[in-house]
Amino acid sequence: MDLIVDAQNVLGECAVWCDRTQRLWWTDILGRKLWNFTPASGASDQWDMPERLASFALTAVDGRLLLGLESRLAWFSLADGEVTTIVEVEADVHGTRLNDGRCDREGRFVFGTMNEAVGRAPIGRFYRLAHDLQLECLPLQPVAIANSICFSPDGGTMYFCDSLGGAISCCDYGDQLTGQREFARLPPGGGEPDGSLVDADGHLWNAEWGAGRIVRYRPDGSVERVIAVPVSQPTCPAFGGALLNQLFVTSALVDLLVPERYAGGVFSVTITDTVGLPEVRFGHRNE
Repeated sequence: MDLIVDAQNVLGECAVWCDRTQRLWWTDILGRKLWNFTPASGASDQWDMPERLASFALTAVDGRLLLGLESRLAWFSLADGEVTTIVEVEADVHGTRLNDGRCDREGRFVFGTMNEAVGRAPIGRFYRLAHDLQLECLPLQPVAIANSICFSPDGGTMYFCDSLGGAISCCDYGDQLTGQREFARLPPGGGEPDGSLVDADGHLWNAEWGAGRIVRYRPDGSVERVIAVPVSQPTCPAFGGALLNQLFVTSALVDLLVPERYAGGVFSVTITDTVGLPEVRFGHRNE
């Protein structure tokens, strides 16, 4: 796996490939910056954010992103940098912020929150922003750190986790959510499940925070392969490139006990036997 951007992100996360512009997007949450990288030119750009940017989604409108900032959802205009609030999230809950998020196969933004308070009590929740901008709290078990949100190719299964719980869960997904269950449990003493995605074959790829690896799981939850990452804290995988066969991985340097030269960088490796799925865009088209 090769280093492609020596970004030195404090907490790089939410890697997203844009098929229209052929660019990789991601956030440095603690650095309060939005990044992108163009493989064709090797150029990277970044934008300062008004608060920590936890996750985001491409939208049906070119030049506009849906931001999951620490306290709210908002539109972001790439042309002028304008941030327009859509809705505040958990304004009445002390100590939480937004965390991981991704659009489902219908183009609705599904995201979770995390508890930053000492002790990390499981008070984080999962939410869904509909096309009409109505926000719904999903009937899933509360968590300390919501993560690993992704969806099966047919959209019928949602994957998610509480990173502190050491396991990835799933449920039957649609307008209603049922059947919450354990999908895969990480080995004792290993890393924590961080960001995930699902490939065109329905296998789940998960970044293991603290273990320095990406793990591909079969649909039955068994391990299909393990790919080493040259840093201990990989955070989020994304498939990209013209053929969607480049696996990109973000990483973090926060809280490292021993410095790592390329921590916080973005890495890439070519996958030869499967491809990713195009990132679903949030479907709201109103200006």
